Amino acid sequence: MAEIAYAPRQVFHNFHNRSERFASIVAHRRAGKTVACVADLLLSVLFKVKHKNPRAAYIAPMYRQAKSVAWDYLKNMTRVIPGVKINEAELRVDFPVANGNARIQLFGGDNPDTLRGQYFDAVILDEFAQMNGRLWSEVVRPALADRKGTACIIGTPMGHNAFYEQYKMAVTNDEWYTMKLKASESSLIDAEEIESLKKEMPTNEFEQEFECSWQAAIRGAYYAQEMREAEEEGRITKVPYDPRMKVITSWDLGINDATVVWFWQVSRTEIRAINCLAFQSTGLPEIIKQISKLPYDYIQHIAPHDVEVRELGSGKSRRHTARELGVYFDVAPNQTIADGINAVRMILPTVYFDEEKCKDGIEALIQYRTEFDDKKQVFRDNPLHDWTSDYTDAVRYFAVTRHRANQTQKVNVKRAIGN
Repeated sequence: MAEIAYAPRQVFHNFHNRSERFASIVAHRRAGKTVACVADLLLSVLFKVKHKNPRAAYIAPMYRQAKSVAWDYLKNMTRVIPGVKINEAELRVDFPVANGNARIQLFGGDNPDTLRGQYFDAVILDEFAQMNGRLWSEVVRPALADRKGTACIIGTPMGHNAFYEQYKMAVTNDEWYTMKLKASESSLIDAEEIESLKKEMPTNEFEQEFECSWQAAIRGAYYAQEMREAEEEGRITKVPYDPRMKVITSWDLGINDATVVWFWQVSRTEIRAINCLAFQSTGLPEIIKQISKLPYDYIQHIAPHDVEVRELGSGKSRRHTARELGVYFDVAPNQTIADGINAVRMILPTVYFDEEKCKDGIEALIQYRTEFDDKKQVFRDNPLHDWTSDYTDAVRYFAVTRHRANQTQKVNVKRAIGN
């Protein structure tokens, strides 16, 4: 190994000596996968990258995670490099190498725009199970193309999501090195501690976190049961657009986050989710232009209450801007998040999802969860705000609007009977 401030664990020797361009690692908690991959990233920049001015990136699901998980590791490993400059504000280290000036920087997958337009010679995607899979296919992979950069995708399982599909693909692909480390097989945690963990943790949680089970339920997931039932009942399938039925859209309007639009068709007995689109860094006029090109016959567009907030620059609300472009938004009832989650749970048993066009939205509904407070040993009151929120909030606005409409309809029926 090269002389950097890092001593590899035995289980990672083959990983460091691999010949494959890409790597996918599934490992239990406290296995040391992040340390190993940060060291591997540094070694690649120091000794393997031949292009001038090497660039590398460590990406966590959220920017604050990148700082708390990897920043200290990177700083400690690079302190021994002559001429290194550590930029705390930008979570970046720069240092001279034989082929110019190298840079390694930390990013969050919650803001993919910071990655667009850059080139990379090596990248780590850590805790990939908590990311939108499109971050790899649409942003990171293209950034590696012209310099034929390398990548490591690592994490611990969290159900059948993009990480599951990616690892399953990598196992059969000669370009990929794969490794799966279970606590019962790695010898990194002693047997006594493993038995103690088994006693203290719920079985599903232990199987996921320490035995790398793809089947275990996601802890704190709001819609896990409803989405599992949808799959078991065959309601995640091919759901074509029916031109005889009107289409309802529900929107989550992003500024820093993505704008997500779901497309629904509603009958007396079922709800059909026929499409789901996400728009990153796209203005409202362009989004409206794109959805207008779809062959749908719209009857209603639902948006959150902040659609009425006036923008400082124009003095117009986005509702007003949309109206000028031919889209008339109905504002969703301003209910609490808890009431909205309950409204979604009420409609999900009747929803059929198009498995291809709603793929990211389905995954978001499966992963949408609250955080667990390790100190208090309870789940937090509010949902974790990550990429899944953009998709699930749009579903929530649809659900609360449906619930309000149903309640109004029942009231009207009672009045009619009373008269």
